[in-house]
Amino acid sequence: MRKKTLLKVIKRLKHYIPMLILSILFAALSVILQLYIPILIGEAVDTCVDAGKVDFIALKPILVTMLLVTLFAGVLQWLMNLANNKMTYGITRDIRNEAITKLERLPLSYLDAHSSGDTVSRIIADVDQFADGLLMGFTQLFTGLMTIVGTLVFMLKLDVKIALVVVLVTPLSLFVAAFIAKNTYHLFKKQSETRGEQTALIDEMIGGKKVVTAFNYEDRAIERFDEINERLKEASLKATFFSSLTNPCTRFVNNIVYLLVGVCGGFVCIKGGMTIGNLSSFLSYANQYTKPFNEISGVITELQNALVCAARVFEFIESEPEVANVPDAVVLTDETVTGEVEFSDVFFSYAKDKKLIEDLDVKVKPGQRVAIVGPTGAGKSTIINLLMRFYDVDRGTVSVSGHDIRNVKRESLRESFGMVLQETWLRSGTVRENIAYGNPDATEEEIVAAAKAAHAHSFIMRMKDGYDTVIDEDGENLSHGEKQLLCIARVMLNTPPMLILDEATSSIDTRTEVRIQRAFNKLMNGRTSFIVAHRLSTIREADIILVMKDGHVIEQGDHDSLLKADGFYAKLYNSQWA
Repeated sequence: MRKKTLLKVIKRLKHYIPMLILSILFAALSVILQLYIPILIGEAVDTCVDAGKVDFIALKPILVTMLLVTLFAGVLQWLMNLANNKMTYGITRDIRNEAITKLERLPLSYLDAHSSGDTVSRIIADVDQFADGLLMGFTQLFTGLMTIVGTLVFMLKLDVKIALVVVLVTPLSLFVAAFIAKNTYHLFKKQSETRGEQTALIDEMIGGKKVVTAFNYEDRAIERFDEINERLKEASLKATFFSSLTNPCTRFVNNIVYLLVGVCGGFVCIKGGMTIGNLSSFLSYANQYTKPFNEISGVITELQNALVCAARVFEFIESEPEVANVPDAVVLTDETVTGEVEFSDVFFSYAKDKKLIEDLDVKVKPGQRVAIVGPTGAGKSTIINLLMRFYDVDRGTVSVSGHDIRNVKRESLRESFGMVLQETWLRSGTVRENIAYGNPDATEEEIVAAAKAAHAHSFIMRMKDGYDTVIDEDGENLSHGEKQLLCIARVMLNTPPMLILDEATSSIDTRTEVRIQRAFNKLMNGRTSFIVAHRLSTIREADIILVMKDGHVIEQGDHDSLLKADGFYAKLYNSQWA
């Protein structure tokens, strides 16, 4: 899993090769300069070894050189960090773009099966965690590896035997870091998953705040949050505890290395094998050699967390998208849409072990008004989902204007329908922007005319800024009825060749509903229309009424003929007046 995720991250680096080369170049030059400083320190020490005999003439240029080298190394490190930042946030931007693009291409079945909070957590929180780990990796990994190689070369040049002592003890530090990193991956994975679960609950509680309050669910919601929060605390503590062992353990090994260098180097100096200045340089190199192991071990720990988060994001990005449009898919236009719709031998179910729509056969002529009625769970909204191709049928065909909709370009199919749903959705923006959501090029006159047709103009003008009034997220500063009127105005503006009205007036008062029904009747004139309704009084003028029960159309006909048949529809209709 980790190797696959790491390969996916590396694959995304291909767009940033020039920046990567610059980062490595700056890191290499910075390390070389930093490794030159211990040599200068050794030379400086050798100018003042004897008591009272300091060679200030020789010392001065050494100190000036040290200052210049240190400043130049600092500038190179800044440039390296700049390149690393550009790479890191460029990659995370690309990943977020991929995630949002995938979100727009996912079938509704994915969104039905995954909580919105967990999806948001993957796109926002997990990508942020991934960015932090990636930035640390770029910043410290390159310089760390180069420092290890460079110091080893310099130490071998100074004294081969002491350098070999350092090299022989080094694998112990690597073993400790690798062991801890291997055992922290699953802990970070659990932490990330629990964080997604917590985000999902918070999203659920905020989205349903009114329902939570109305049913006095606050205490139970807090209990659920506390339980998840406790699990997140435990997972985070364990992951942090075990990962934090890396640095002290590797430091312990590195201190042993430093001790061995000091002892062995001291004996060599006594025997005259090297100067005190050389020993000072060697100790500096030993310290520089072991320091990257501490940093790299910390980087590896952060990368465990980053890779876990990246794996969750990539899992989302690689989710199965909607079935692509077939090659040479038919493009429906207002001129080519006849309005003829046919369901032929259609079978469909959301869960394979739970049957829903079976052997559905319905033929709708151009311009007909089709009402779909039946008890809850009968499959009414499912018909709409299949018609709009939010879901594909398991068997059979759904045809529009003589074309199997699987052979029609999705965008043109959906543009052929105007939908008003019971669940309203408004974006953050002005009233004008919401009405023109599907037609952003509409003129002011067209927007006002659509609002008047939907009987929304009067309440819009009562607002402080009229059509420029800013609507809160999801229209929280509007009533349900007002939100529904704006959604109706949105459809009135587009005037598509076919209509779908799914409980379109469920939140509107009776007087306004009568007026809107008249507007709908005018809009539906000559257009094939599908009307899903529980209030049967609103669909008496439909040309065909499909009566559904348990996924089957058990009766069909107009209002009068179905009443005369005295069947299931008659019982439903009369029950409203009982």
